[in-house]
Amino acid sequence: MNTLNKYLFKQSLIPFLLSVAVITTVLFLQFLIRAVDRFLGKGLDIVTIFEYLYLNLAWIIALSVPMSLLISSVMTFGRMAQQNEITALKSAGVNLFNIIKPALWFGTFVAILLCLFNNFILPEMNYNARLLARDIYQKKPELSIEPGYFVDMIPQYTMIVKEMEGSDFKDVKIFSKNQQTEQTTIYANQGSMSSNGSMITINLKDGEIHEIDLSDYDYYRKIKFKTHQIMISMDDLMLNRTSESNRTDREMRVPQMIGEINKNNLLISQIYNRIEKVKKEIGITSLNTNSLNAIIQEIERLKEAKMSAVTEEREYNDEMAISNFEQKEYIASLNNNARQFKNEFTLIENYQKTNNKFRVEIHKKFTLAIACILFTLVGAPLGMLVRNGGMTIASGLSIAFFLIYYILLIWGEQLADRNLINPGLGSWLPNIVLFISGMIILKQSNKRN
Repeated sequence: MNTLNKYLFKQSLIPFLLSVAVITTVLFLQFLIRAVDRFLGKGLDIVTIFEYLYLNLAWIIALSVPMSLLISSVMTFGRMAQQNEITALKSAGVNLFNIIKPALWFGTFVAILLCLFNNFILPEMNYNARLLARDIYQKKPELSIEPGYFVDMIPQYTMIVKEMEGSDFKDVKIFSKNQQTEQTTIYANQGSMSSNGSMITINLKDGEIHEIDLSDYDYYRKIKFKTHQIMISMDDLMLNRTSESNRTDREMRVPQMIGEINKNNLLISQIYNRIEKVKKEIGITSLNTNSLNAIIQEIERLKEAKMSAVTEEREYNDEMAISNFEQKEYIASLNNNARQFKNEFTLIENYQKTNNKFRVEIHKKFTLAIACILFTLVGAPLGMLVRNGGMTIASGLSIAFFLIYYILLIWGEQLADRNLINPGLGSWLPNIVLFISGMIILKQSNKRN
């Protein structure tokens, strides 16, 4: 490493460490303010509180490091441009790329460390933070529900909700875990949650319970309810929470998430096999019936065919009671099959959404790391353009770019979760936008300096 590269590397290191310390402190204080109500009135010792805060530092660092690289790059090269060091280097024959190359190498080094951190340290600290939160949770029990994610900690059920506001939620779907012989599916428009210390009660309103024998779809029962309760023992819930298999996507390494995706794909395959079996049994043989709408259309066609056959039979058979009875039984059976097909495709859709969440999280472990390089690519020429290394301008510009990046990241993640775009595209879109922005700013900076 020549003298120039050493100098530029040192100029990047100190602002970066300072930025990491400042941003991490700010984010940590914000988290502390939000989390303080979890500790009040629970009689926790100071060691437990500090352990919980320490474990939550992981996700704060994962956010602060990329942003710190952006701020430090703007500050460093802004100061150098203001003091005419960039002009002097260019006059000496050093091109712009060679000027920012040490910063890019520094960003690459940080990106590698962050990638390892995101895959090995962050999941474990998130997992241990949740386990510790479980112990704190025992002081005042409640069931942790995140909209759009399967809640797998309930002993006999898997639950997913669309919207959550406090302890109230909307559009609830609950699936029984025992899917070998029979399946129970519960839908509810609204729900709420309460606890009394030893039991958690999930109160559901305006819904339906669907029960079916998976070996014969004709054995089907549908129950409508105004109110329905599910009682969960705290002992069963705590035992289920400690299971390694109940890690969320943010608590898993890449191989673990790949394993979960493969497991969900196997379950999806089993559901499709059940669908194909029933389709053959009821006489749906068309090759273009892989979607729910196509299957429902075929079922309607079978109903019409049956009614037409009965109508024709009336012209030649006076014993219509038997034909009417057979018609009603046949149509009732088809209606049961149609309802169960809807349940099966709903389950497939939820498994696919869960897989998309895992895929997005896999990509995020690398996209946030690569963003370190791209933030350096944006920050260095941006600092040269503003020609000011002050903390105020550097922070303002950096926060603006980071907010845009983070908004795009969340937007892409949500679209991918809903199966609207590919998870890879949704995760890498912010980096693509950031790279294009960096190249444009670099070009403009090369013209002005």
